Amino acid sequence: MKKISIVVPCYNEERVLPIFYNEIKKIMHVMNDIQFEIILVNDGSTDATLEVIKLLAKKDDKIKYLSFSRNFGKEAAMYAGFKESTGDYTAVMDADLQDPPSLLPEMYRILQEEDYDTVAARRTSRKSEPKIRSYFAKKFYKLMNKISNVDIVDGARDFRLMTRQVLNSILEISEYNRFSKGIFGFVGFNTKWLPYENVERAAGTTKWSFWSLFVYSLEGITAFSTMPLIISSLVGILFCFISIIVIITIIIRTLMYGDITSGWPSTMCIIMFVSGIQLLSIGIIGQYLSKTYLEVKNRPLYIIKEKNK
Repeated sequence: MKKISIVVPCYNEERVLPIFYNEIKKIMHVMNDIQFEIILVNDGSTDATLEVIKLLAKKDDKIKYLSFSRNFGKEAAMYAGFKESTGDYTAVMDADLQDPPSLLPEMYRILQEEDYDTVAARRTSRKSEPKIRSYFAKKFYKLMNKISNVDIVDGARDFRLMTRQVLNSILEISEYNRFSKGIFGFVGFNTKWLPYENVERAAGTTKWSFWSLFVYSLEGITAFSTMPLIISSLVGILFCFISIIVIITIIIRTLMYGDITSGWPSTMCIIMFVSGIQLLSIGIIGQYLSKTYLEVKNRPLYIIKEKNK
């Protein structure tokens, strides 16, 4: 009998977890020829999420749970769940039901009958999502595909079902600064995308603000592209040429007119502009150095406070 492990990162999901469990039970009933393992990872929740998880684990021995000592982030929770996975296939999905469990049977069928290693879900619409967030999300996917070597599909979710070979490849990438959408693309393998309409949360509120998504996008750019450093270098070269031209212009103007004091307002504007470019470039370099700094410290991705198996 084949076994599917379902990894579910949980952060303040006390309201939605019982609903999620009931939906998963329906899927397990439909796929009754498959053995299931549900791995719930409590990512330092501040509400009653852990208590709800423990109650569910008492009712169902298919549930395995981990609880972090604090909030380490979704990326760490996913990685921890992957390490605990024992299935022939592993799925990762959110607890809020925006990743429809009803897609799992079709995902499994595709892996069994077609030549694919991963089946992933992508949203074809962003209904109920703020327009400004949708706009910047689409621009981010386009930007990432242009400046990096990984293929990130617009509307891609973390929700996917993958073979043990794919999972083992992901586990080999144990870097501290993680961007899973990029990692999924980096490891390669044959991936089929399942489109679906956006689904609203079953309960609770999203934990992702516009600012947190912006920071997460910077994480992805610095993790899978050095293009910002290249752009910074090109801008530096450009301004070197401009400065040479300006110096020659000033010398000629002084020799011809003898006036070297006029134009100081424009000079100040140029100095401020160039200084801003320099600070921006230093900031870009600093982002990459900070990632290197965190990597070489070799801190654990997460710390488990308790688990049931």
